[in-house]
Order: sequence, then C-alpha cells, then structure tokens
Amino acid sequence: MRILTMTIGGFMLDLLFGDPELLAPIHPVVLMGRCISRLETVLRARLPKTERGSFTAGLAMALILIAGTVLLSSGILRVLRQIHPALALAAETLWCWQALAAKDLRVEALRVYDALTKGTVEQARAAVARIVGRDTGSLDAAGVTRAAVETVAENFSDGVVAPMLYMILGGAPLALGYKAINTMDSMVGYKNERYRDFGKAPARIDDAANYLPSRLAALLLIVSATLCGSDAGKAVRIWRRDRRKHTSPNAAQCEAVMAGALGVRLCGPASYFGVPHDKPYVGNEERPVEPEDIRRACRMELAGSWLCLGLLALIRMGLMRLG
Repeated sequence: MRILTMTIGGFMLDLLFGDPELLAPIHPVVLMGRCISRLETVLRARLPKTERGSFTAGLAMALILIAGTVLLSSGILRVLRQIHPALALAAETLWCWQALAAKDLRVEALRVYDALTKGTVEQARAAVARIVGRDTGSLDAAGVTRAAVETVAENFSDGVVAPMLYMILGGAPLALGYKAINTMDSMVGYKNERYRDFGKAPARIDDAANYLPSRLAALLLIVSATLCGSDAGKAVRIWRRDRRKHTSPNAAQCEAVMAGALGVRLCGPASYFGVPHDKPYVGNEERPVEPEDIRRACRMELAGSWLCLGLLALIRMGLMRLG
C-alpha cells in the first residue's frame, strides 16, 4: 500500500505543480547531472585515453551512479523510517513527484505552440530548444512543430511511463535509479567524437531500461488516441510498420504511434551539435503538420498518463493480493 500511495501522491503533485523552480536546486536530476560531470572528469583522467579505456570509464560511471543513487536513497528512507514512517513516506512521495515530468512536458510544448501561433519563428525556435537535443537554429515553423510533437511522444515514455513503472515495482529508489540512467543517456549518449566510446555503455543500459516502458507507452498512446478523437487504427498500422526505423530499439515506438494517430510525418533528417544525421521519416504525410498538432499530442499525453496510473495501480494491487 505504501508504494501505491506514494505513486499516486507523486503523480497528483506533478499534475498540479510540475517542477517548481523553488525545488530546482535539490531536484534529483540536477544533482545527478553534477555527479555525471564530476565522474566523467575523474574517470577519464584515471583511465587510458583509448577506445577501451573510454568505454571502461563510461561503464564505471554508469555503475557508480546507478548503484549510488539506489543505495543512497534507500539508506535515507531507512533512516527516516526509524524516526517516523510518515517522514519516509513524505520523502518518497517527493522523489516520485520529481521523477515524473508529465505536466512540465505539456507546459514546455504548449509554449512552443503559443510562440508559433502568437509570436515569431525565432521565438518558437528558442522555445523548442528548451526541450529537444537537436540544433534548432535553421528550423522553419513545420520543423519546430515536428520537433515539439516528437518530444511529447518520446518523453511520454521517458518522463511518465518508465519512471512510474519503476516506482510501482520498487518505490522511489528504483524510479530514481531509472532517472540516473535516463539522465546519463541525455548527457553522454551521443555518437560524436567525445562520447562515441565513453557513452556507449550508458546508452546500452538506457536501451535496456526503456525496452519495456517504451512499448507500454506506445500501447497506452494507442488507447489515448481513441479517447482523444485521433485515429487509433492508423496509429496501430504506422506503429507496426515504423517502430523499428530508428537505430535505437525504443526511440520510434511512441513517435510512430503519434505520427499515425495524427496522420502526419515526423522525424527525418536532423542536426546535432552541427553534425547532420540522416534519420528516417516516420508516418505518412497525409497532410502538412500544423501547430494544433502540438495541442493534440499534449491531449494524448495527458490521457495516456492517467491510463498509465490506472493500469499500474491495478497491477500493484494485484501483486499485493498475490503477496
């Protein structure tokens, strides 16, 4: 019951407040980012500057950060329980709240929508740059819109379904362990000269950690497409056809569903850190993408978030009865 309570509590807090700026200095992802930067500096300095040495440094960083996150958070909770169980529950609920990003994902995407419909393309580029990793300086309005829709789809898995699945299975420590994996991938999981070897192990761990959540997220988006008036049938067809188009085994799962549900073409060539990447398109271009697609994607993400909570709560209650 404790895990179910703090999961629902964390979800509701995220739904209402998102990530307040007041809590930013102690946000787990911020602290993890600092640890990743420090570990990278220390491990690179102590291991040979070779392909094997860089890979070993990246693997060591991943193991230290993941194990450290889970063990430290578990230890803190153990101490708090000895003081009073309510303190531990409050801390765990806070961490579950911070592990989720459902509201902030919609808020940031809708800022892009507002810039496209009420501002300029330059303002829209600046807004979408806050939530995507690609270069945005040369994107036109359609490119900005695609980037925002893709981010809503992909981060529905990374920011909602995956952390909620892990917290239902193992509480806040396991959810924070997942966030450590996801944060590492976002910081070092690039195939450029600096991270090609160092980021290989973190990227593979991220692929493994997201394998099940990404597929669950895709199925939830298919159901939410029906609830939101989008085309669930096309979502299924495009998902079955295009879900393996990306080099990552997980990246195209939700993007394919979103492209099919909206009847647009997403992804395609993009530039990262000034280097062009010839990524394949996902979906059929039945019509040009438009700013309203961002709002449609956000509605699907919100419906999918509620579906995810309901489904995982039922699973948890089933596990409790079996136990």
